[in-house]
Amino acid sequence: MPSASANYRTLLRTPGAAAFFLPAAVGRLGIAMTGIGIVWLVHARTGSYAAAGLVTGGFAVADAVAGPQIGRLVDRFGQARVLPCALGAHAGAVALLLVGAVPDLLAGVLVGATLPQLAALSAARWTALLSGERAAALPTAFALEALANGVSYLAGPALVSILGAAGRPGAGVLVAAALVVGGGLALAAQRRTMPPLTGHAERRHAGRALLRSAFLRQVALGLALGVFFGAMQVSVTAYAVGRGTPDAAALLYFAFNCTNLVGGWAYGAWRHDGSPRRRQAAAVGCLALASLPLTFLDALLGVGVTLALAGLVVPVLLILSSVLTESAVPRAVLTQAFTWGNSANAAGMAGAAAVAGRAVDAAGAHGGFGVAAGAAVVMTVLALGGLWDSSPGMPKSSAPPETTAPNPPATRRDSSTNRKAP
Repeated sequence: MPSASANYRTLLRTPGAAAFFLPAAVGRLGIAMTGIGIVWLVHARTGSYAAAGLVTGGFAVADAVAGPQIGRLVDRFGQARVLPCALGAHAGAVALLLVGAVPDLLAGVLVGATLPQLAALSAARWTALLSGERAAALPTAFALEALANGVSYLAGPALVSILGAAGRPGAGVLVAAALVVGGGLALAAQRRTMPPLTGHAERRHAGRALLRSAFLRQVALGLALGVFFGAMQVSVTAYAVGRGTPDAAALLYFAFNCTNLVGGWAYGAWRHDGSPRRRQAAAVGCLALASLPLTFLDALLGVGVTLALAGLVVPVLLILSSVLTESAVPRAVLTQAFTWGNSANAAGMAGAAAVAGRAVDAAGAHGGFGVAAGAAVVMTVLALGGLWDSSPGMPKSSAPPETTAPNPPATRRDSSTNRKAP
C-alpha cells in the first residue's frame, strides 16, 4: 500500500495532471448522485416509485445514447469548446426538472442527454499527457480513474440519501448539478492538457477503428460487465430481504465496494509487464469462479466473503478495458471510444435489472445471482477470444499537445501485444 501511494503521488505530480484530474473527480461525484437524486425528487413529487423508476430509466437510456455523440463532438472540436455548451444545456435541463416546467420523463431524458462523460474526458487527457516514454504509467493512471469512480459511487448515493431523508429531495439533484457543472467548467479551463485535435480526413479514417474486433470486444465486455452489476444490485437486495434481514443488504454492498477500492488501489502499484489481454482473461476467469458459488450459497458470511472476492477483481477489469481501448483506436476517436465503453456498461445495467428481476421471481435470489454468474462466464469467453485477436493497436496521432513530449517518430510500443507496431 505505501508503494501504491508513492506511485499515485508521483503520477499526480506530473505537470498539469492534478489540475485536470481533481475537477473531473468532483464532477464525477455529481454524476454518481444524479440518478438516485432523480429517484428521490420524482418520488417525493408523485408518491410513486414506478414513476420515479420510469424517469430514472429515461435518464439512463438518454445518457447511454447521447454519451458517445458528445464524445464524438469533443474529438472533433475539443473539450474547451464542447464542454461549456454541454454543461449549460445540462444546467437548463436540471432546472426544468426541479421546477416541473415540463413532464418529469422529458426532463429526465434531457438531463441524461446533456450529461458529459467526464471520466472519458479525463482518461483521454491522461493518454495525451503520458505519451512517449511516459506511456508505461498509463495503467496506474487508469487505476487512479477507477478509484475516483469507485469513491464517487460509494459516497454520492449516500450523500443524496442523507439529503432526501432530511426532507430535501430536490437538494440531491441540485447539488449533483452544481458539482457536475463546476467540475466540468474547471476541467474545460485546463487547456494545457487538452488532447490535440486532428484533421477531418484523419478522423474519418480513424473512425473505422471503432468497427474493429479489438475495440468491439471491449464494448461487448463492458456490456456484459454492466449486466453483472445490474444483476448483483437486484440479487443482493433480494437475498437480504428473502432471508428476513433487509439491513444485511447494506453490509453486503459495503463489503463489495470496499474490496473494489482496495483492488483498484493495489493494482495501480503493480508492475504492468506482460500482455494486458492475458491479464484480462485471467481476471474475468477469476470473476466467474468467484460468482458461481453465489448461485447456491445461503449463509450470510459465505455470501459476504464471495462478494468481497468478486469486488477485488472488478476494478482490474475496468483498468484493463481502458488500457486495451486506448491501444485499439487512434487518438482522433479516443474520447468517443471511451464513452462507448461507458454507454455499453450503462445499457447492460439497465437491461439486467429486468432480466434479474424475472429470474429472482422464478428462482429466488440464487436465480438472480445466476444471471450475474452467466455474465461473468460470457466475459470469460470474450476475453479468451481476444487472445487470438491479431488486430494490432492503431497508431496514435502524431501531433502531440504543446505541453507534452512528442511521440517517438519511428515506432511505439503496442500495450496490448507487447510488440512494436508500425
